[in-house]
Amino acid sequence: MRWGAAPDLAPQAGAIVYARVEVENAGSVSWRPGINVAYHWLDSRGNPIVWDGKRTPAPHLAPGERTTIELPVRGPIPPGSYRLAFDVVAEKRAWFSALGSDMLELDLHVTQRRGDPLADLPDGVEPTPAWVERVRAAHAEGYGVVAGSIEWGGGMLHRRPRALAPYAPGAGRVPRFGAPLVCPSVLPGIELERLADVAGLPAFAAPKDEPWIYDGRAVLRARPRSGRRPA
Repeated sequence: MRWGAAPDLAPQAGAIVYARVEVENAGSVSWRPGINVAYHWLDSRGNPIVWDGKRTPAPHLAPGERTTIELPVRGPIPPGSYRLAFDVVAEKRAWFSALGSDMLELDLHVTQRRGDPLADLPDGVEPTPAWVERVRAAHAEGYGVVAGSIEWGGGMLHRRPRALAPYAPGAGRVPRFGAPLVCPSVLPGIELERLADVAGLPAFAAPKDEPWIYDGRAVLRARPRSGRRPA
């Protein structure tokens, strides 16, 4: 395995950036299906932070042939200084680096994630200062989708619905939150699957290929009016 020059990249935490890398089959056997180009994020000493990144199928290359591949690379979370190491893997067999081939390594500074988030907040639902602060911080950290808890107002006449039990304020961050995301904040370009409303509030499925987080300290205040839930 031989690599060309290192690509010029400006990664953001949690976001996809595309890298063009030149690869050469320096062995004596043609590359067949099941060989993929991938990457690892390491610290400055080479310790793995994110091992086994997104894979891109390598083309058929005979010994001595080379080509340029464009592959998606997702930035690590949180922002900071990292070492990006491109590697090749023969699936269910071995990483080429474990067999003596060099990885293509470059030191990078991963910046905060940028973008103007959008939250679909129906009438009667408003963000608290804690929601604004924590949602902005989580997006900058690299999360494309951020959801929080619901404070149900209105006094005794409007008891908190049982459906909102998982969304009690104060739970902190829950990376594997199991309930739908209610009124999430979403960065541009991310599409979520709409689900049935939860207590009259818009709910969505967590994304499958995008960093997301639930933080119970990010509180939305819902105030039902005239005996009716927000719609």
